[in-house]
Amino acid sequence: MAGFRSLARQVRDQRCDLALRRYSLRKCLERFAPYGHRATWDHLCVTWGFGPEDRSPDPRRLVGAVAELERAREIWLAYEVAFAERRRREKHDGLRRPGSVDDWHRRTWGGFGIAWCDDPRVHPSAPLPEVLRRLIGALEREPGTSCPVCDDEDLAWRRGMNHEPSSGPVCVGCGILVPLPVLTPEAVETARRGRRQLVPA
Repeated sequence: MAGFRSLARQVRDQRCDLALRRYSLRKCLERFAPYGHRATWDHLCVTWGFGPEDRSPDPRRLVGAVAELERAREIWLAYEVAFAERRRREKHDGLRRPGSVDDWHRRTWGGFGIAWCDDPRVHPSAPLPEVLRRLIGALEREPGTSCPVCDDEDLAWRRGMNHEPSSGPVCVGCGILVPLPVLTPEAVETARRGRRQLVPA
């Protein structure tokens, strides 16, 4: 089974036909899909200007899409290395019980659903690397009251999502499932009892 890097090389390989290059880009999302597979694919299609079902897109657009995905993955992998090192130090110092960030991180290991978007058509418009920088920055500081990606404070509680956890605060502005560790307990409670209850897409 090909890994992310070999699939990314296939996307760039001019000797491959366009259908294979497009297929390889889709396969990359099985290794790294920050919004989930469908929403990340929609983001790349919208950003780079090719149709979701286009079997022969402009190869330059495919290369741009895979480059954006690679930059985002590099940011996430660097975070995972730093996270693992921090946990080693904590265990060495006797802190065995993982915190809420650790619990969230365990569900996103490898980069799937980091900023889950249950509705594949609703996702942040910013480039993936910028979204991940903002999210990681929020995980490394004190909890706040707004979405770490778009700064919108309008969070609605959604149930029945195709994700674990299957319910949580979703940003009305950009569509991500906001990780609980980046929100204050008050912000979570406001989302829980807010008037807006989103139904699954």
